[in-house]
Amino acid sequence: HVQFVESGGGLVQAGGSLRLSCVGSGGTFSSATIGWFRQAPGSERELVASVSSGRDTAYIDSVKGRFTISRDNAKNMLYLQMNSLKPEDTADYYCNFPLAAPRNRIWGPGTQVTVSL
Repeated sequence: HVQFVESGGGLVQAGGSLRLSCVGSGGTFSSATIGWFRQAPGSERELVASVSSGRDTAYIDSVKGRFTISRDNAKNMLYLQMNSLKPEDTADYYCNFPLAAPRNRIWGPGTQVTVSL
């Protein structure tokens, strides 16, 4: 099973930017759709953005035009460029396979993003 480690989170003011990174180990994900999830305090984990093996991307409406997902298969890396951040983007962010059955997903430690006013 691929294991993920996320990084790049932090505290930023509204309107600022962050770039999240995720590295996978224990396997390759080059042939799979992979995505960024987030979980805000008291909320369910949600899929924010995904990128297919063919590099087709999809985003939830609330981040369209602000977030950009990308992948580097040679390095087993996934990225999320987040611009124009809003307080409602505050959450722990994780990468994983959105098409996998939830019970089969192994979660990494996540990276915390906090956006202040």
